[in-house]
Amino acid sequence: MAASTAKNSPATSTQDREILITRVFDAPRELVFEMWTDPKHLVHWWGPRGFTTTIQEMDVRPGGQWRKVMRGPDGANYPNHSVFLEVVKPERLVYTNGGHKEGGAKVEFEQTVTFDDLGGRTRVTMRLLFPSSGERDRVVTEFNAIEGGNQTLDRLAEKLIEMKTGNRTLVITRLFDAPREVVFKAWTDVDQLRRWWGPKGFTNPVCEVDVRPGGAMRIHMRAPDGVIYPMTGVYQEIAEPERLVFAASALDANGDPLFEQLTTITFSEDGGKTRLTVHASFSKVRPEAQRHLAGAETGWNMSLDRLAELVRV
Repeated sequence: MAASTAKNSPATSTQDREILITRVFDAPRELVFEMWTDPKHLVHWWGPRGFTTTIQEMDVRPGGQWRKVMRGPDGANYPNHSVFLEVVKPERLVYTNGGHKEGGAKVEFEQTVTFDDLGGRTRVTMRLLFPSSGERDRVVTEFNAIEGGNQTLDRLAEKLIEMKTGNRTLVITRLFDAPREVVFKAWTDVDQLRRWWGPKGFTNPVCEVDVRPGGAMRIHMRAPDGVIYPMTGVYQEIAEPERLVFAASALDANGDPLFEQLTTITFSEDGGKTRLTVHASFSKVRPEAQRHLAGAETGWNMSLDRLAELVRV
């Protein structure tokens, strides 16, 4: 990954107003371009680690609108509005972007994304051009823009690997307004766990956990329409209040695994708050389980929203 600015002649130089980021992906250009322009793919990787993205509109043509809301791990929302200026499939995208953190100053820039064919691989170059050097520097300092771009492309690389291998990895980071010991207990106390586990509107009529290495877990999630989604698992590591590791399987109606999941939860101190990271890797995925995995990130984020409400002090 390279993050730099290109030098031009003094008369035409925009070096002090640019951010330039380049990455080579082990995937064909047509697929990488599709990942950038199809909302069903884009929502799974757009933004730095810990961010989620809701796309409200995406019309990929010159003059077309792209409206989205990014949500940070601390719960802050970042509405963004773009207009496509150029769309040359599968070679080039140019669009304006205006966005801001709710309650904060607006950020505006023009972004050019080029996709170079490297014989089955693809080099992506992102060029962000700001109105002034001061604005460029503010965005780098205030929003850590270069690192954010790097993390965004890391997530794209991971999604491309998942599509190639059939396996999937999900990483979500959230900041909770509660001490680490409180958040950790919400994962290990069965009465608290059953109150927040699962997406919004779900309940857990069965919630049994034996929180020790080798201990079993069994949870039946009931959706608002009454459908039951059972899962079983085994705890592999307990390091209170820093880390939980468990292996689990979602089950079909016959009790057979739909997929296997290894989940690591880390809990880090952050100024009296807790930075929590969920790292879940999925394997042995049956074809009929793909729809479950398609909603995994949304489901986890909804669960973590419920956890945040429970532990808020």
